Amino acid sequence: MDSLFTQNLSDEPDDVPHTQDPVWILGKKYNAIKELDAIRRDIKSKLWFTYRKGFVPIGGSSSSFTSDKGWGCMLRCGQMVLGQALVCLHLGRDWLWTPETKDSTYLKILNRFEDRRAAPFSIHQIAVMGASEGKEVGQWFGPNTIAQVLKKLVVYDDWSSITIHVALDNTIIVNDIMRQCKIEGGTTVEVDGKMPLKAPSEWKPLLLIVPLRLGLSEINPVYVNGLKTSFQIEQSLGVIGGKPNLALYFIGCVGDEVIFLDPHTTQRSGSVDQKSEEGEMETDTTYHCRSASRIPITGIDPSVALCFFCATEEDFKSLCKSIQDELINPEKQPLFELCSEKPADWSPVDDYTAEAAGAAASGILEFENLDRQYDASDEEFEFLG
Repeated sequence: MDSLFTQNLSDEPDDVPHTQDPVWILGKKYNAIKELDAIRRDIKSKLWFTYRKGFVPIGGSSSSFTSDKGWGCMLRCGQMVLGQALVCLHLGRDWLWTPETKDSTYLKILNRFEDRRAAPFSIHQIAVMGASEGKEVGQWFGPNTIAQVLKKLVVYDDWSSITIHVALDNTIIVNDIMRQCKIEGGTTVEVDGKMPLKAPSEWKPLLLIVPLRLGLSEINPVYVNGLKTSFQIEQSLGVIGGKPNLALYFIGCVGDEVIFLDPHTTQRSGSVDQKSEEGEMETDTTYHCRSASRIPITGIDPSVALCFFCATEEDFKSLCKSIQDELINPEKQPLFELCSEKPADWSPVDDYTAEAAGAAASGILEFENLDRQYDASDEEFEFLG
């Protein structure tokens, strides 16, 4: 079974409802009635990474993993988030794709995700790097695992010079991120003969990932409004999450539903390269979904990871203000907290270990449920055969 959410192949897909409710796609607001074509073109421009088959074995010639069908859905969702971050950085948030697109920057981005060992963000690199997070090739990743793996891989991409911050314990520590992103200039300049001034600091483009646990077996209703609001923030890069049995990439919302790209379609592996041949042009179209799908927001698994992208320091400061004004102040129970500095004796790992041990001793919760505060429990996600 390649997809639990088969794309509607009729002339009129049921992807966007005919409603007066605003449609939000990664921070952009649309009118579903007046801007339907624009919505669909925006969605189709997003990079869509799915299961593939027929690629070079992952882990060497003796490996049997020539497809990620059944286990790679979260890895593909991670590729979609990172791919969108690179599109925002190099092409801009308003960039749109067409089948005729041959922009060299776009092709350079896409080449980085192709199913080959040399591609820095290929399924091969992600799966092998997963071993450093305790995941063997062929094992299902949770939201935090894919975040940690991507964080390690982006270090090797000098072209984008992007950095990933994974905010643990439901808390964004602003100054930790500032220290991670800012590179102080090493030269000085003089202004009107006054004291030398330090050159402006540089900012490493930031992909911020916030893994959250928003309930036990289902999303607590208190978090629903905040989760919908997160898609409205200008820097939104969507949400990695899913349902029991499958991972999905949520890119927007309308009413009480979330809009998602589904990686559970198995396609033949192939190269786009410079898109100079017919086969390469055909392969390029397989990286763009004809239409998205929708499910009720209450139907998704409570283990999610919110994603935001800040190309500049100003973007990050604007994001912090939006989080405070829109996600924290109006909510009785915010999705997460925003702090300038963490307490000197605070450690998310120590807090988590103590909490898990206490819960296990008291019998209140199964350990695997607490583990999903940071990572979706693999035991609750069956492999798709």
